[in-house]
Amino acid sequence: MSTNTGPAIAAWNLTGQVAIVTGGGRGLGRAFAQALAAAGAAVAITARTESQLLETVRLIEGEGGTVIAFPSDVADQPAMQQVVAEVERQLGSVDLLVNNAATPGPMGRDWQVDPDEWWRALEVNVRAPFLCTRWVLPGMMARRRGRIVNVTSVGAYGLYPYFSAYCTSKAALSHMTRLLAETVKEYGLSVFALAPHGPTAMIEVVATSPNVPAEVSARFREYLEGGEGDIEQSANMLLFLVSGQADALTGRHIDTRDSIEDLQRRTAEIVQNDFYVLRRRE
Repeated sequence: MSTNTGPAIAAWNLTGQVAIVTGGGRGLGRAFAQALAAAGAAVAITARTESQLLETVRLIEGEGGTVIAFPSDVADQPAMQQVVAEVERQLGSVDLLVNNAATPGPMGRDWQVDPDEWWRALEVNVRAPFLCTRWVLPGMMARRRGRIVNVTSVGAYGLYPYFSAYCTSKAALSHMTRLLAETVKEYGLSVFALAPHGPTAMIEVVATSPNVPAEVSARFREYLEGGEGDIEQSANMLLFLVSGQADALTGRHIDTRDSIEDLQRRTAEIVQNDFYVLRRRE
């Protein structure tokens, strides 16, 4: 797989657009919010931990960006509906939604994990993006303008048997992305699934979990220590997807290790052959 190349983050221009980033208190969510703000977007972030949100706000404002924060649980339907309404009141119509908030869910053998924790992962990783999308879509459809990025994972198609809740949820999210993209195409909207890479907090949780075999934890620790991918690379791919230059790839599962230039060059081929989607191979 080729390396992500393309314009530096500072080269993208999202001036005048309003973005919401869930899980914006740390890690990838913070990096995504910073990148969107650096590109000129007014950004709203939400997460459960207020102190982390405030740190993200401090960083973005220190760089001259516009940002507001809302402590909230993305799985709380009334709360997130209120967040979207408040964002529109304070910043204006939502142009971009980044469904980034997620939980790794319980780790271990399926017959040993707590079934309620397993289902909670589906609530956070699938239902919450559905709800957030549901609240922003009416406005986007009315204006015939908007882009949604669902942050998924290589776990959507990879074989990670000790993380069934997480992988199941990400596979569902990637396919949900494709279904939604087809539904809203007539309104001029684009929807993408983005699989990030890098030393994220999620990887650290897995690498230190006592509920998986030692050889599995060791593999994830090697990933962290090896420095494969980086958060800036993921942020740059996000900006490419929301810039408007990737709209022909709507509905696709995009990996941040892909080359932006290669994606641009191969767009017609990808669409014609229905690449970068979850489907049965004949």
